[in-house]
Amino acid sequence: MVLKKMVNLMMGCLGLAKQPTNPAPPRTESLLVDVRICGDSPRIKLSDGRFLAYTERGVPKNKSNYRVIVVHGFASSKEMSFMASQELLDELRIYLLIYDRAGYGESDPNPKRSLKSEASDIEELADKLQLGSKFYVLGVSLGCYPVWSCLKRIPNRLAGVALVVPYVNYKWPSLPNDLMKDDYRKGLSRWTVMVARYFPGLLHWWLTQKLFPSSTVLDRNPTFFSKKDLEVLKNTPGYQLLSQNKLRDRSVFDSLRRDFIVAFGKWDFDPMDINDPYPQKESMVHIWQGHEDKVVPFQLQRYMSSKLPWIRYHEVPDGGHLLVYDSVVCEAILRSLLLRDDHPMYRVEVAN
Repeated sequence: MVLKKMVNLMMGCLGLAKQPTNPAPPRTESLLVDVRICGDSPRIKLSDGRFLAYTERGVPKNKSNYRVIVVHGFASSKEMSFMASQELLDELRIYLLIYDRAGYGESDPNPKRSLKSEASDIEELADKLQLGSKFYVLGVSLGCYPVWSCLKRIPNRLAGVALVVPYVNYKWPSLPNDLMKDDYRKGLSRWTVMVARYFPGLLHWWLTQKLFPSSTVLDRNPTFFSKKDLEVLKNTPGYQLLSQNKLRDRSVFDSLRRDFIVAFGKWDFDPMDINDPYPQKESMVHIWQGHEDKVVPFQLQRYMSSKLPWIRYHEVPDGGHLLVYDSVVCEAILRSLLLRDDHPMYRVEVAN
């Protein structure tokens, strides 16, 4: 029962699943770097020899006003459904770059994955694809920990930042006990990290065995998804990397396990100790949260935003964890991030 709850927690800390509804990407510009085609996707070679796969949406890079890197979450990929319309991308002349993080999709795994390596991958990807001295970064769910690392390590490269339904690591020292004492997710995250780190074989067996229901029936668990989320999941293929067929591939399992351990393990910094990256108010950092989110409590997001006055907090009243499946919310996220055009329905003032 404890192991099943641990697996449930991992299921709850997801990004977004593959849903092949995105428009075809524009052609990649000619680059004086090592770009190779693997399957249908280009891949860029990093300085350590690994390759990262990516896809492009929106207007061509050389005609864009805004260049945005989207960081997918747990068990997701560059094929995630970020439901920004092509009309909006054309109107604002937005270039979107969505890449497979290390070990996901068509990107090579990184056995040395860390907070630092995730930020380094983003910076190197931006440099090799010539996105300029500054670029926007948008992280989703568990994909927000690389974004926090960017805020810590390369704030001078960030034109603006959006963290969408960002997960919370209960090991951050500045989180108050009174907000977490009755939150069962705190204990489950600790036990899940321990099992993933010290008993990977047991976890792999549980996720791939056929005697008892495990991952294949948990991705629509109402414990972790709101009513609106469950409606979304009726029309999507679910979390493809968490199927038993995918998890039987030990390289897939190991990449997911390492990602979870880094995200929920001990960090070398506390996000609430990060300095304001925009002291001249030249840009903003945004958090977008669903009030009905069952994966990350909105109370913790409000607390963090109250302690970091340079964060602009947005809350979707009926939103769950799958906010980026909502095209209206996606448009609001991009307009707020790029134009500082905040939709009044989603603005929530938090006391500092």
